[in-house]
Amino acid sequence: MIDMLNDVVYFIENSGLLGVLIACILIVFESILPILPLLVFITINFLVLGKFLGFIISWVFTILGCIMSYYIFKKGFGNKFDRLVEDKERLKKYKNLFKNITVGKLIIIISMPFTPAFMVNIVAGLVNMDFKKYFTALLFGKIALVYFWGFIGTSFVESIKNPIILIRIIIIMSLTYLLYLIVNKIFKLD
Repeated sequence: MIDMLNDVVYFIENSGLLGVLIACILIVFESILPILPLLVFITINFLVLGKFLGFIISWVFTILGCIMSYYIFKKGFGNKFDRLVEDKERLKKYKNLFKNITVGKLIIIISMPFTPAFMVNIVAGLVNMDFKKYFTALLFGKIALVYFWGFIGTSFVESIKNPIILIRIIIIMSLTYLLYLIVNKIFKLD
């Protein structure tokens, strides 16, 4: 795994803008095809572009991929899903439960590193979740997620040996949620 990552980083570093573009495209596809390792692509961006630019690029392209996945399932399968749950009360209940989830709870789900993001995208599209709610949750939730994977990817061994790193991530997740609460109070998103 380490050798493969080194080879990919070497290729991207020596490919200039083309290498970064490839990593960004792979991040977008990861949101649609969950078999791709997001950790690897974010780590590559952090290693090649540095922590700040690597974070920004990874964050933007992760959000773009999630939006594409959301719309693919909303437009491609949303009506079929509605017909499927039409006469099934239990499925309707779960559909409404997820569709009406608060932005704050959705942010928490999205920001958790081990939540299958592709499933959140698929379900949000299928239940026809309000795009404003979904997009707001993506903007805030992906901050902690991208930072987590970038930081863990670039310093996995250090993060295990040094619990301060994990505390920083928890603080960032908490600050992200507090920032959302302030924005929610101002713009009344929920």
